Amino acid sequence: MQDVLKLLEQDEWRIIDQSSLGPLFHPLQSFGIDDTLCEVVGTGKSPAVARSWVHHNSVILGIQDVRLPHLKEGLQYLESEGLRYIVRTSGGLAVYLDEGVLNLTLVFPEREKGIDIDSGYEAMYKFVQEMFADLTDEIEAGEIVGSYCPGSYDLSINKKKFAGISQRRVKKGVAVQIYLCVTGSGSKRAEIIRNFYEKSIQQEETKATYPDVKPEVMASLNELLGTNLTINDCMLRFLKVLQKVSKGKFYSSELQGEEITLYEHYYNRVVDRNEKWLP
Repeated sequence: MQDVLKLLEQDEWRIIDQSSLGPLFHPLQSFGIDDTLCEVVGTGKSPAVARSWVHHNSVILGIQDVRLPHLKEGLQYLESEGLRYIVRTSGGLAVYLDEGVLNLTLVFPEREKGIDIDSGYEAMYKFVQEMFADLTDEIEAGEIVGSYCPGSYDLSINKKKFAGISQRRVKKGVAVQIYLCVTGSGSKRAEIIRNFYEKSIQQEETKATYPDVKPEVMASLNELLGTNLTINDCMLRFLKVLQKVSKGKFYSSELQGEEITLYEHYYNRVVDRNEKWLP
């Protein structure tokens, strides 16, 4: 537990807030940005970074989803629902993002000792517990069977999932990412992902295991807590916790200087991979 707290107690936290850029902010950009931040933090050119981001009406596929037997039909279904889609370069499976889902990334440098996988997950789990400590003490981590993109660090209240955590490592930088379903209907989002898999599998046998999505096991924070939280409310909570755990400087910033050139490299790489992977 002490190691987890030390991860959050960085000497400096640099804040990059991209939670209100609107529908033109494309998810491909986010994955290019996080890889850029991993490199600059991992190589010591930037302090630890906390980034917030929101994408409208998007489905983020995992690499495993590219192997679905009828992927083309699944993608056509997403298009018919007015959704855009990309494949992220990290693991996991499909997740649904819209203007009611707040995404957070914490980017840490790997020191000489390194950061083990569980410490990264635990740090984000503790961070989220702290964000909503005045509203609930019932946030638990553990796989929620029937959710989309299930994993051992699904976050839930009363066995209903509202968030999922993933990790990405580039050049000795560790990005721990979470999506938080804040507003709207968690089960309606899950229905879209369930339908996507039904159309992409069509009862064929697959080598990989895909989730049998049960919409009733997913919900938003507002549904679970009986609140009217907004993305802005959660941003304030995020910044307050960051200020609390920060040992020193705490400041806002955008990509700058060499980071912009580096971002172009990582963004183009994500675009190229998507062109290669998608039909």
